[in-house]
Amino acid sequence: MKVTRLEIPEVCLLEPKVFGDERGFFFESFNQRQFNEAIGKEVIFVQDNHSRSVKNVLRGLHYQIQRPQGKLVRVVQGEVFDVAVDIRRSSPTFGQHVALELSAENKRMLWIPEGFAHGFMVLSDTAEFLYKTTDYWAPEFERCIAWNDPAIDIRWPIQSEPTLSTKDQQAKPLADAEHFA
Repeated sequence: MKVTRLEIPEVCLLEPKVFGDERGFFFESFNQRQFNEAIGKEVIFVQDNHSRSVKNVLRGLHYQIQRPQGKLVRVVQGEVFDVAVDIRRSSPTFGQHVALELSAENKRMLWIPEGFAHGFMVLSDTAEFLYKTTDYWAPEFERCIAWNDPAIDIRWPIQSEPTLSTKDQQAKPLADAEHFA
């Protein structure tokens, strides 16, 4: 597995070694020991999630203020533009983000540790998105930061207004949102 630390070094791009031939391909999508070595700490995942969305759906920027979740995310069908925003007030990269495309074709995975808000926008006709989390979903602690907050300045590859949930339409700007210490 190739590991690349991104502009915010706690966020890691993971690229599995893919073995392919005329029959198709094989790759190890998760190995606990290799993952822990790659990110430099021991992580235990407790929940796997799977979502399917249509083109132009934007989900995020979500986080849990208590019981925060680290996430290992990947796409198994289609393509998304994926974003992680540092919302740790004490971090030198507070308010900054990393963004990249994840797809079934490139098989990349992104590690987003606790203390980050996360979101993605579907670029293909449909996309199926998998993510492993380090804590259980706790709706009472879920928060959302506005996807289009100019203070964060995410360059979403938007061609028209994205499709948002009611929750995402009501999201707060970073300045008004709850942050991590």
